[in-house]
Amino acid sequence: MPRVLLIEDDAAVRDGVSLALRRRGHEVTAAASGEDGLDLLPAFRPDIVLLDLMLPGKDGFEVCRRIRADRQLPIIMLTARGDDLDVVLGLEAGADDYIVKPARGEVLEARIRAVLRRTALPADGAAGPAEPGPAPVETYGELAVDRAGLVVTKGGADLPLAPSEMKLLLFLSATPGQVFSRQQLLEHVWEHSYHGDARLVDACVMRLRNKIEDTPRSPRYVQTVRGFGYRFGPL
Repeated sequence: MPRVLLIEDDAAVRDGVSLALRRRGHEVTAAASGEDGLDLLPAFRPDIVLLDLMLPGKDGFEVCRRIRADRQLPIIMLTARGDDLDVVLGLEAGADDYIVKPARGEVLEARIRAVLRRTALPADGAAGPAEPGPAPVETYGELAVDRAGLVVTKGGADLPLAPSEMKLLLFLSATPGQVFSRQQLLEHVWEHSYHGDARLVDACVMRLRNKIEDTPRSPRYVQTVRGFGYRFGPL
């Protein structure tokens, strides 16, 4: 089962979430502050981080940015409210998803599994069955996409894409020119079958553009089709 690092300063929430996940077979290590959580990362080596936003000392936004600086580890934010600026800022800092507290154990489990599937799925999982033999590296201008190896380079330099950024790029680039609505992307990339939060998509697109585009405000690769959604190219 996935190893979970929980960073949460509220003792009641920390104990409740830890117990719920351990009952489902997860190995859980919990920290009461951002500093302690960052210290636990190298030794515990979690598969995913559950991160409260409102932490003493280093808050969740700073912790998220610190993790993203050198690890592409899946991160789910824990937030007390789902309709405020904190969610947007947390997603822009690099979180892959968010859960509004308090959350039931089955909700936590479902969202953890969904995020981890996005990390583990080969690119072909988003676009139908793979053909036999090694898949060629796809080239789009200066961008090279290795679907089998889950590696993206630009001008020969590796791009450190977070799990959601990688899955979004792989999904869009599988059918260049095809337009997908935010709801379609939520269903296929984030695996939210309900009417999900479009902020997940918009924040991920912004982060992805900052990494792959020469001019993020005039994107060449991930383009906006106003009133409809997003597409990859045409270049």
